[in-house]
Amino acid sequence: MIIAIDGPVAAGKTTLSKILAHRLDSSLLDTGAIYRAVALASRHQGINWSDEPSVAAVADQLEIEFRWIDGTNHVLLAGEDVSGAIRTPEISQGASLVSALPEVRTALLNLQRRLGSEGNVIAEGRDIGTVVFPAADLKIFLTAQPEIRARRRHQEWLQKGIDDSYDEVLESLRERDARDENRPVAPLEPAADSILLDSSELSIEQVATRALELVDRARAGDISG
Repeated sequence: MIIAIDGPVAAGKTTLSKILAHRLDSSLLDTGAIYRAVALASRHQGINWSDEPSVAAVADQLEIEFRWIDGTNHVLLAGEDVSGAIRTPEISQGASLVSALPEVRTALLNLQRRLGSEGNVIAEGRDIGTVVFPAADLKIFLTAQPEIRARRRHQEWLQKGIDDSYDEVLESLRERDARDENRPVAPLEPAADSILLDSSELSIEQVATRALELVDRARAGDISG
């Protein structure tokens, strides 16, 4: 079974996907982490994120692995654990930039499909239900109001010692939304058969409960991908 979790930045996709992967004994495919890894690898090689052919070459040769360690989905890049390094504000912006490059998206499409082809998979990103796995058994589009998403991301960064202001986080989030929604290839949008889940007024446990109800319905044939 493939479950696609799409939606804008800071909507809670990663947290929800981890909960579902744990409760459903499924693997977790974090496609956002893949783009972050491309941005990080490009930075390490001194490649500008706007250099599409060079970044696409990095993506084409990307050696990435996801590994559960003590209940956490770790990201390994060429054998090195980069789980923390790919979550900085700088690399977040880099991931947003490289993910808008058509050659990069093309280079990573087969990788994503290969990683998601084995067993039960929770796949999260921004084009899972529309492009990567259009025949997914269940497609959830998780969203929330921009101000609420910015507040969540601001609190997350404060806990990590990153002192960007709320206004800076909100501005950055809106810029990323605009790039994701307006890129020429695989723009951020709900699949025609996805189910919208607004987390603005819900706790993550409430979101997970609703998502699990949708999984049960999909398994019973009440929802078709």
